[in-house]
Amino acid sequence: MTREAPGGSQQHDERVSRLRTELGDIVRVDEDALEAARADKSGHVSSTRPLAVIEATTIEQVQTALRFATAHRIGVVPRGAGTGLAGGAIGGEGEIVLSTRAMDRILEVSVDDQLAVVQPGVLNGDLNAQLAERGLWWAPDPASKAISTIGGNIATNAGGLLCVKYGVTREAVLGLQVVLSDGRLISMGHRTVKGVTGYDLTALMIGSEGTLGIVVEATLKLRPLPRGGVATISAAFPSVDLAARAASMVMASGLEPAIMELLDASALEGIGDYLGMDLGGRGAQLLIRTDGMGGASEADEAMAVILSLGGEAESTTDPDEGEKLFDIRRSFHPAMEARGTVLIEDVAVPRSALPAMFAAIGRIEAKYGIAIPTVAHAGDGNLHPNFVFGEGGGAEELDGHVEVPENVWAAADELFLECLRLGGTLSGEHGVGILKKRWLRDELGDDGFALQKQLKQLFDPLGILNPGKVF
Repeated sequence: MTREAPGGSQQHDERVSRLRTELGDIVRVDEDALEAARADKSGHVSSTRPLAVIEATTIEQVQTALRFATAHRIGVVPRGAGTGLAGGAIGGEGEIVLSTRAMDRILEVSVDDQLAVVQPGVLNGDLNAQLAERGLWWAPDPASKAISTIGGNIATNAGGLLCVKYGVTREAVLGLQVVLSDGRLISMGHRTVKGVTGYDLTALMIGSEGTLGIVVEATLKLRPLPRGGVATISAAFPSVDLAARAASMVMASGLEPAIMELLDASALEGIGDYLGMDLGGRGAQLLIRTDGMGGASEADEAMAVILSLGGEAESTTDPDEGEKLFDIRRSFHPAMEARGTVLIEDVAVPRSALPAMFAAIGRIEAKYGIAIPTVAHAGDGNLHPNFVFGEGGGAEELDGHVEVPENVWAAADELFLECLRLGGTLSGEHGVGILKKRWLRDELGDDGFALQKQLKQLFDPLGILNPGKVF
């Protein structure tokens, strides 16, 4: 694949003109569109603007765009709402950013088959608001669900607070319609609960971050809304080590909480300042929610574990009171952003390694002099260390976008390698994108890395799909 050389403005103008001839006004080259496509929520910013942004509304338009890109050897960056945290949807020089955000229709909801067929631009939160009217819901629950798209959830195999019981996106997708790099439309998966014909290309596509094809339609597996009440526990511990051990013991005891979140002392301090609450003096906070017909009895058993490890806890079966307890967790990211600029990270370790990973984060904080408040989806070992820098507005900017300092990346580097040493993975739900590709071989090994590159070559022989991401 070639990129436009310096001084190639004539070629640039010709390509834009041809794109507009084929696709019309959905091709945008105005400053606002091009500038927005340079960045997502990861802290990464492309040094240059893309060639154009295509705001597709139909499958045929996506096919036309990819046929054009194949014919002219132009890189294509798929993009939804731009809420990603790994730099996976950023466009640069000579590339087309292909947005599916305007493909936002819910095409079908089947109560009998407990499935929905949707376009990729549907917002996660909007879908569940409509499904609730029919007693159904789609389980993936990313923190960005109010603004993130189904296509983006699929591209990154998104998770969230409810993953510990209900699984990540991969467990909630039955089938996909995907446009390949040459413009062909491929159906994969099924509408049935079971299906084992051929290789599972649907699972392969989920989490592929737009490097194998562009999802233009998805058949989603729905669930009935949980019956019975919910019970919520909020427990304070003298140390994050004890809180992490309590989380591990709750899971090992055979309980199945719907949510189990852990906040360390630094996170609590920041949230307390933000909300005007006294949350200091706590080593960590553990929040647990149980649901379903056995939710109350499971909460009692979880409470016994907490008390056995010295936790001080309160519980409620009132849904509104439970939501108030979880407001502390939901305030984490706004609280961190109020302190400075934030690089939101995502690693996962075996649950038994949570105490060791929190200890490693503490050592890295001290070594680099950087605050790294951390929350964790403790039920599945997924941690979100937040690197806070530029306190008081001191972060450097490039063309209006905040630049992440080198010492922050160095601290992140050490954190990723420590995660791998503990048997973990570089990403539980945010993806690899640009941010983590340098460590991918460390996790996959040489043979596994080579095999994945061969799969990429098979699906995208010209390498035009999301170039420079993941590999």
